[in-house]
Amino acid sequence: MEKTYELKNLDCGNCAAKIETAVKKIDGVQAATVNFVQTKMAITCPAEDFAKVEKQAQTIIHELEPDVEMIDLSQQSDGHQHDDSHLKKDIWRIALSFVALIILSLANLNDLPRLIGFLLLYGFIGGDVVLTAARNIIKGQVFDEHFLMAVATIGAMLIGEYPEAVAVMLFYQVGELFQSVAVGKSRKSIKGLLAIRPDYANLRTATGEQEVPPQEVAVGAEIIVKPGERVPLDGIISNGETMVDTSALTGEAVPRKLVVGDQILSGFVNQTGVIQITVEKNAADSTVSRILDLVENASSKKAPAENFITKFSRIYTPVVVILALLLAVVPPLLFQQAWSEWIYRGLTFLVISCPCALVVSVPLTFFGGIGGASKAGVLVKGSNYLELLSQVETVVFDKTGTLTKGVFEVQEIATSLPEKDFLRLAASVEANSSHPIALSILKAYQGELLPVEDIQEISGAGVLATINQKRIAAGNLRLMEELGILVPKVTTVGTIIYLAEDNDYLGYLIIADEVKADAQTSIQQLHQAGIKQTVMLTGDNQKVGTAIAEKLGIDQVYGDLLPEGKVEKLEELMADNQKIAFVGDGMNDAPVLARADLGIAMGGLGSDAAIEAADVVIMNDAPSLIPKAIAISKKTLRIVKQNIIFSIGIKVLVLALGAVGFASMGAAVFADVGVTLIAVLNAMRALRTKD
Repeated sequence: MEKTYELKNLDCGNCAAKIETAVKKIDGVQAATVNFVQTKMAITCPAEDFAKVEKQAQTIIHELEPDVEMIDLSQQSDGHQHDDSHLKKDIWRIALSFVALIILSLANLNDLPRLIGFLLLYGFIGGDVVLTAARNIIKGQVFDEHFLMAVATIGAMLIGEYPEAVAVMLFYQVGELFQSVAVGKSRKSIKGLLAIRPDYANLRTATGEQEVPPQEVAVGAEIIVKPGERVPLDGIISNGETMVDTSALTGEAVPRKLVVGDQILSGFVNQTGVIQITVEKNAADSTVSRILDLVENASSKKAPAENFITKFSRIYTPVVVILALLLAVVPPLLFQQAWSEWIYRGLTFLVISCPCALVVSVPLTFFGGIGGASKAGVLVKGSNYLELLSQVETVVFDKTGTLTKGVFEVQEIATSLPEKDFLRLAASVEANSSHPIALSILKAYQGELLPVEDIQEISGAGVLATINQKRIAAGNLRLMEELGILVPKVTTVGTIIYLAEDNDYLGYLIIADEVKADAQTSIQQLHQAGIKQTVMLTGDNQKVGTAIAEKLGIDQVYGDLLPEGKVEKLEELMADNQKIAFVGDGMNDAPVLARADLGIAMGGLGSDAAIEAADVVIMNDAPSLIPKAIAISKKTLRIVKQNIIFSIGIKVLVLALGAVGFASMGAAVFADVGVTLIAVLNAMRALRTKD
């Protein structure tokens, strides 16, 4: 069982990591993840242990972060008013402290009044930081930002640097305020991308329409959606027609026309007509719920860069604290240097050492990239997959439904029988199949079918069936060869279905598929983006595959493949140690999607198989979103690298300057809070995507 909570007032990435680590250690907890960006915590444990686990988690969180409230999302209340008032209090406190600092610095006071004045001001602006540091030390949590700021500024007070101690604490609070505002805006931007879950449904009842929560609508019920309203549940239109805006789910800006009998998905916006929908899925299983759940929980699958930052911060901070201590003590003891000077340098070292910029900005960048991709119509199921997407060197495609529309039509018939009789025989044999080829034959015939017995599907080859006590074979060349039936050579490009009766050849029909409009451009863009090789794996014959591959500019093509043959061919390609992404329709290609380094489901919107099997889901049918997804991933990784290099680089520089006496505590505060703010603002760029 999994339960999700809001962690209200969680404003520190390092604190989020500490809470996650501590909750994971609770007896009975199977998994625990803390999403700093969304201030959410998910706990998985047996249902019978939940009451005990929840109580222990609340105790742990209160010990680690007394200001953080653990709130069950089902009981969540609106906290905007509290947050706004808290922000106003911080602004007033900072403004008053700034004025008081100037007055005290300019005033000509004796030593004692001056000391008392600065002590009072220090307590006013930094008392909460010192108290938090003291509480954490008692609990054994020493190396955090509160400890570093408290020790550094108290040390400055002890050596007589009163104005600097107060100024450092003041600038720290200013930085924390700006950081909180920046992270808050980023959170709102990300949540805005995902604000597509409808609040109500217009349920049709015997007494008229009734506005109810989507969770209360049963499968099979009828709901009404009016113009301007968002579709609350997946279903089939039973009355009316309309234009719908699908951009929230698919990224597609052009409205789509839907009529009676068409499937309509939750999250779409009804634009023109009043429609009635027969509900096919409950709220928990609806498309919008599944997508929101995957996007919101994507941060639990962390990229290597995020794992590196977590490990780095655990080692880095204690090491720098030890170096600061050595810096303050060794020169005065061994080289008779002035204690005050070297203690000041050691304290500066402490202020610099907090790794907040990395701990906050790197996860924020990845989540921003996932949110930006979602806005563009690409669902990435974790930051690890987003990073992997940027490393892909070979893209392998399925053909039908991926690069082609999957809409087959009978183009040619060659037979000695009357054409209608031939089509009737073929349609009767294929009547029980949902394969696009079979559906196209049924569409071409559209008449009364013959009774069929003893149906036997031959995977990747065709169908055997008995009609009027005669054995009918319908399939490709391989099936005919296995049955020992001689058939004529056909040069026309397309899928060829041969028909035989009791091993006597009857004729063939050719079915052709249409290439998607943006498929060729997408292949070109992939090559321009640095993809080394594009490959097509298809169950269709080699000739058809080669013709389409040459038209699109695909490097290699392998045809006549069964599902297991696709897996074998993919494994051969993977032997070259290149990162490979497989793009399929998410249904027939589930084994290959799962086997590839990265599985990308095309046209997977509303498909359970696609969402389960793939790591990335293209939420409409456009291949052009694949190069766009790769571009988003590369941009996200560039921002991550920028933040890592910038944060570590500035800290190392200021640490070096502080060690030799060229960096004041003001520079140290910039190296901590200022760098964090800049990194967070840079991370927010990952939310923006270009067409």
